[in-house]
Amino acid sequence: MTRLLLTAPFAGWCTPLAQVPDPVFAQAMAGDGVAIDPIEGILRAPCDGELLPMRDAKHAITLRSEAGVEILVHVGIDTVELAGRGFERVVEPGRRVAAGDVLVRFDLDVLARAAKSLVSPVVVASGGRVVRRASAGRIAAGEFLLEIEPTATQARSAPSQPAITQARASCTFIVPFDHGLHARPAAQLAAALRPFASDVRLVLRGREANARSTVSMMALGARAGDAIEAHATGDDAGAALAALERLLSPGDAPRGRTPKANPAVRPGGASPSRIEGVIASRGLAMGPCAKWERPEIAVMERGQGEETERVALTNAIATLCLHLEALHAASEGEAQALVAAHIELARDPDLHARALDRVRMGEGAGYAWRRATRATAAMLSALDDARMRERASDLMDLEHQLLRVLAGEPPGAAHEIPAGSIVVAEELLPSQMMALQRAGVLGICTARGGATSHMAILAAAAGVPALVAAGDTVMSVSQGTRLILDAEQGFVEIDPPAARAAATQAAIDERRTQRANDLAAACEPAITRDGVRIPVLANLGSSNETAAAVHDGAEGCGLLRTEFLYLDRREAPDEEEQRREYQRIADGLGGRTLTIRTMDIGGDKPIAFMPCDREENPALGLRGIRASLEHPHLLRAQLAAILRVTPPNACRVLVPMVTDASDIRAVRAMLDEERARLKVMRAPAIGAMIETPASALLADSLAAECDFLSIGTNDLAQYTLAIDRAHPRLASRLDALHPAVLQLIARVAEAARARGKSVSVCGALGSDVEALPILIGLGVQEISATPAMIPRLKSVVRTLDTGQCREIARKALAQPSGAAVRKLAAAALVPATTLTPGA
Repeated sequence: MTRLLLTAPFAGWCTPLAQVPDPVFAQAMAGDGVAIDPIEGILRAPCDGELLPMRDAKHAITLRSEAGVEILVHVGIDTVELAGRGFERVVEPGRRVAAGDVLVRFDLDVLARAAKSLVSPVVVASGGRVVRRASAGRIAAGEFLLEIEPTATQARSAPSQPAITQARASCTFIVPFDHGLHARPAAQLAAALRPFASDVRLVLRGREANARSTVSMMALGARAGDAIEAHATGDDAGAALAALERLLSPGDAPRGRTPKANPAVRPGGASPSRIEGVIASRGLAMGPCAKWERPEIAVMERGQGEETERVALTNAIATLCLHLEALHAASEGEAQALVAAHIELARDPDLHARALDRVRMGEGAGYAWRRATRATAAMLSALDDARMRERASDLMDLEHQLLRVLAGEPPGAAHEIPAGSIVVAEELLPSQMMALQRAGVLGICTARGGATSHMAILAAAAGVPALVAAGDTVMSVSQGTRLILDAEQGFVEIDPPAARAAATQAAIDERRTQRANDLAAACEPAITRDGVRIPVLANLGSSNETAAAVHDGAEGCGLLRTEFLYLDRREAPDEEEQRREYQRIADGLGGRTLTIRTMDIGGDKPIAFMPCDREENPALGLRGIRASLEHPHLLRAQLAAILRVTPPNACRVLVPMVTDASDIRAVRAMLDEERARLKVMRAPAIGAMIETPASALLADSLAAECDFLSIGTNDLAQYTLAIDRAHPRLASRLDALHPAVLQLIARVAEAARARGKSVSVCGALGSDVEALPILIGLGVQEISATPAMIPRLKSVVRTLDTGQCREIARKALAQPSGAAVRKLAAAALVPATTLTPGA
């Protein structure tokens, strides 16, 4: 049989497989071959063949030659964790390709920052053995890499008529691996079966895989939490499945990976009764499950002529823009701001140009639009900035809406979801969330997504309870099954008993009454039972939110996030534009306090007009006041705009990411210079945002320099506990009520009290009802919260006694963990706030 020659799929440095920093590849469990450390972001076909399906995998390709040899090219190590970020698939699976054809494009910078290693194995997964390989050293794309001798392969289907004496065994496993059955665990499963003779097959959702083939198992697309059936036929069938069980047991996953915990699964592989998720919008709801599945809209790759497709695309974009403009006029608050962003993206000239370029190459309008939006979305998804990743989600939303227009359907149409349902979906686009809100759904639970996504923000603004990142298991819930969505404790309960359902409905009714009572008294001051007034202000992100905050009883704005003026634009807002926006908010507040945080950008929130170097750890880099002082012209324009707001005492200035008093002195000096230039007599109050352990420990010296202190508990908690607040698997451990964080808050409050300065909390802890008595007991004098939470917070303040709060706070500081503090806080609020039944 003719030997197969493979060429290098990309240029780089060829290295022996044994030097790959991963034992599965280094020990040739996935197959023999070599590795290349690439110096370019293009993966080409190493030979002629068919591109095999690998579900949800953009970081690797498998190619089957005409002789049946299967070649696996795995770009980088641990790149499965990127979930496709930084990769663009050029050729879809199932296509015939020729050696040298471009199959995948990838961003080397993204991989270098996020992956364990760029070293990329090229291995013979099945059907052949390596007889010659390239020497270590520099290699160019297309140069000789491997010579392979094809070998006989096992049949890909199950034995047609196994002998009647052969043993058979079957069982079901729950996939425990974080990123599903990808290359590493699949190779280890195949290696575990080598000592056994039995034929072993894995079955998932009607698809079958040979458990001895890494490629076959990867093509299943099994995800963490999936239930897969294993069937073995042969004399040692039971022993073979026992070998798999040792690897598929959650307590003994393959080395180097942490298994995904699945505590909700009942013994014996039964369906879970409770699935945990991340809270995106607090609340409690109960109703029938309504599955939302969004099939991909089919589009034709080849068009019907350039002019026909160009006109179709141009008209569809115009129709979509008209729809979005009408939606913008009918929306308010967060929804209106989001639709405005979608309008800008729909009009983006670069996006149009990309799509039209593809039309000129002969592609259909829909196919060209999909490729253009996805290429741009992939670029944004690869950035470290969470807001840019949200723009990627917006692009996917626009893709879907425009393809509906091209198909002759209305862009904003939604599924027929019954009112009163709990929607279960893999993920929801923002436009779908707005449609669901109008449909009157009671709650939402998604398998993926984050607590800071646009969907989550819209759900919170609409008061719809929502959980995200619940995992793929939630998608197995049957249509119509009764669900309890507890977005206070963070779980969805499946088919609860009648008594549990009745208790939940009683709690929901009580909450509805409570909300009405809270709103009725929202504009009254929040005064404790012993006569201490605790002002409750609003955290705002734009002028669109001002009216709703005032309606909900906000006594001012304790934090205006000014980043909305800087992000998603090509040039900085000038002084006059900023003044108009700040004045609009000040007018909307009607003389109430307006606390304007100077721009908190840079590092993890890059902006196009402020160049900055790539940082290994943006959270510890140039952000907040550090970035502002690096670009003083931007800070100076912002301070001047604040000084021009009327009346002169309308605003306070809040400085983010302060480290020590020198930061405040630098801002005050610049503010004084602008006051002199503008002939403004009265200086606004200046406050330091306490977000780092350093600023908390130096609170006394900061209080001496500042007029007030404001504690940003989100960053303070993540820096104190060394937990990234965007880390999905550690989200439950990042609690600002941890005693270590409370110790720092206590220190800040004491320093402010000693200097006669006010201290407030403006982070997420300010919106946490359970935290309220502890914060007041520690000496916090002012709360700034999400507007929707203000009525409840003010009602709870009226039930508290500051003496009792101090005693609760004293006990909280002595607790060993955040969970223990939570338990203490919940017990303290039982009479006033506990409405969730038997969690």
